[in-house]
Amino acid sequence: MAYTVTKETLIGDILDHDSTTAEYFFEMGMHCLGCPSARGESLGEACEVHGVDCDEMVRKINAHLQSKN
Repeated sequence: MAYTVTKETLIGDILDHDSTTAEYFFEMGMHCLGCPSARGESLGEACEVHGVDCDEMVRKINAHLQSKN
């Protein structure tokens, strides 16, 4: 089964699964990906803090991951 990201997925888990997803976090202005608190945030929490549409971010990241399979 393919890896699927949701709003509840931790940023650290996403990055551990595929580090090339970092570009999407940089795009939303999240530049402190190595920070323990950033890695422990859910995608939904990060999107809320950065004013990003989380549903769109989930779609983008999952499309990116799916394109690599």
